[in-house]
Amino acid sequence: MTEKTPAFRGPAAFLNAPGEKSRDAARTGRRLLALLRPESKLITLALLSTLASVVCAVAAPKVLGRATDLIFTGVTTGRPIDFAGIRDVLLWLLALYLVSAFFLLLQGRVLSRLVQRSMYRLRDRAQAKLSRLPLRYFDERPRGDLLSRVTNDVDNLSQTFSQTLGQVFNAVLTLAGVLAMMFWISPLLSVVALVVIPLSLSTAKRIAERAKPRFLEQWGTTGKLNGHVEEAFTGHALVRLFGRNEEAARRFDEYNEGLYRAAFKAQFVSGLARPATMLLGNVGYLLVAVIGAYRVASGSLTLGDVQAFVQYSQQATQGVSQAASLVNLLQSGLASAERVFALLDEPEQSSDPDESRRPCVLRGGVEFERVSFGYTPGRALIRDLSLAAEPGQTVAIVGPTGAGKTTLVNLLLRFYELDAGRITLDGVDITAMSRRELRSATGMVLQDAWLFQGTIAENIAYGAENATREQIERAARAAHVDRLVATLPDGYDTVLDDEASGVSSGEKQLITIARAFLADPQILILDEATSSVDTRTELLVQRAMNDLRRGRTSFVIAHRLSTIRDADLILVLESGRIVEQGAHEELLARGGPYAALYDAQFAQATP
Repeated sequence: MTEKTPAFRGPAAFLNAPGEKSRDAARTGRRLLALLRPESKLITLALLSTLASVVCAVAAPKVLGRATDLIFTGVTTGRPIDFAGIRDVLLWLLALYLVSAFFLLLQGRVLSRLVQRSMYRLRDRAQAKLSRLPLRYFDERPRGDLLSRVTNDVDNLSQTFSQTLGQVFNAVLTLAGVLAMMFWISPLLSVVALVVIPLSLSTAKRIAERAKPRFLEQWGTTGKLNGHVEEAFTGHALVRLFGRNEEAARRFDEYNEGLYRAAFKAQFVSGLARPATMLLGNVGYLLVAVIGAYRVASGSLTLGDVQAFVQYSQQATQGVSQAASLVNLLQSGLASAERVFALLDEPEQSSDPDESRRPCVLRGGVEFERVSFGYTPGRALIRDLSLAAEPGQTVAIVGPTGAGKTTLVNLLLRFYELDAGRITLDGVDITAMSRRELRSATGMVLQDAWLFQGTIAENIAYGAENATREQIERAARAAHVDRLVATLPDGYDTVLDDEASGVSSGEKQLITIARAFLADPQILILDEATSSVDTRTELLVQRAMNDLRRGRTSFVIAHRLSTIRDADLILVLESGRIVEQGAHEELLARGGPYAALYDAQFAQATP
């Protein structure tokens, strides 16, 4: 069924569209403050710098008013204007502005360091969290959305802090200083001016409440768009092969339009704050001007005091307008913070025991005792399964797709936790061992070869820490990677990109097999390890694998039954149950499910 792309309706149609429900903004704010708490010394220094800057800036209008009074007195009395006094006042004014600018610059530098340190810790926490999340979490979520939370959302939060923290400090302290000066000059005019401030704050608060869910929707849609782009470009070859270009483009357009809707609503609603508060501020300015003029005419105030008061009134309304203009950034930052904190709050995999146990001598004996497991609660994939692999034994696992073959080895490595039963390694329950100890004893070659950006030698060395060049080359020869290396101009120092596009699928698989050789594990897991290797290379790899398996317990997951004829024990899985087990010839003689699988692959059609 083809997805239907909604018709483009333009911005006006989205103003009343429902947004994602907002979470607890107060709790998010407290967590953000806790994030800044380790930088308390820098916060104190920033506040002191801001306070010094604000004191100088707030004193300036009163000093300037003194110059106005000197000019006004000279004009109205007919006496000479005191230009020397005016000069002294202006020099004081210049000094105040210079000092204010210096401390404002210091505040910016301190806050920049504070924010970047805090974001460094947040990224570090997010990375550490990802390493502690169970594999099930990654199975259930698009990778693009996870990347968006760790990169885009943290970057947006960093920008929010950088652009708002200093302005918030400045606005709050300026408002406090301005109000003090206003009441000192004229309590009556202060009351008149303050009438509009509660109205402005109330208006800004209501706009912020309406903007918050729209920013949540915007960043949630950004994560979906990133997920689609990551998926489409990772599999771009398949998209083109199956002619799905138009479908991929339609889905992109759908997500892109959704992002447009969410972003337009968020920016439009939050953008209402500044003009609304400015309108109310102008009303207050008008009232102050009229009443102030009357007070000057009656001799209650000097012209310089009224001038200073008007400036203070403007600073007060500008402070409120400035705070309102920060609604856009603050709500966007809070939405991103909630997404990051939601990741940090996800349940983690069960912790390792405080005192982990391990076998006295690691021999590789593995036993599944009445194991049950399901990826979805209430829907068991593996039911009451028991099996025993003796040390050094090769156990092959075969069966139709979805029978639970790969799931068995995932459970052995504790990528998932059991619903029932237990698994032991040399008699020790694997849940009593640390995951690091358990997995360090295991080598794994997957069906999908994974290589990172780096040299061939570095990719092989990933199998063991501090591996020497001699060990790397020995493992490469065992896996026949040396044949590939000999054809490359830079040999083992040939750099592969993150998709290893310079080598074939079979060559990628050989490199991962060499990695397993280097790891020298006691337990070996091969999940269709030769699936991407040509027939000639497969014979060489099979010979090498026989050497690698000698003296080690090996689990071989195979669809190609030709690769497991020499296995000590073959398990046939169907619907999460072992329906048959034995050696190759024994199972063929029984004529059961294994024989049916074998005949389906190797029997020749009769004419």
